[in-house]
Amino acid sequence: MAKLQVSLKARALRYLSAREHSRQELARKLRRYAQEGDDIEALLDTLTEANFMSETRFSESLVNRRAARFGNSRILSELKSHNIDADSLTEIKAGLVQDEFARAREVWLRKFGTVAIDANGRAKQMRFLLQRGFSHRAIQAAMRARDENEDDE
Repeated sequence: MAKLQVSLKARALRYLSAREHSRQELARKLRRYAQEGDDIEALLDTLTEANFMSETRFSESLVNRRAARFGNSRILSELKSHNIDADSLTEIKAGLVQDEFARAREVWLRKFGTVAIDANGRAKQMRFLLQRGFSHRAIQAAMRARDENEDDE
């Protein structure tokens, strides 16, 4: 039985139905299936015009998927790697800054739960949060808030 050829448009819509993709990411995925004469950029333009693909929706989706585990710098770096424009990044950053402390605290609580007894333990906890992309200010505030809560008990 002959294998059915799936058009690039159908393949693109299948990818987009699973989750939002950036223009760059979708183009990379489609390139391996493109044949001579296929115009991926024109297809992507068509999908954008028909509102099947949106940079804004992609950005919001990525932020929602990553915010519970990562800090602002890591999320913004990933968005930059997808060629999201600078104006959108500025808006997203403004939204992320508001709750970075709370997100850092949640990640820290899930991983460690208690303040380290010695300086090496505290450094280890801080490095963990730094690698997750949280700012020094958010890390210190999250750990300080936990210290104050333990002192009250």
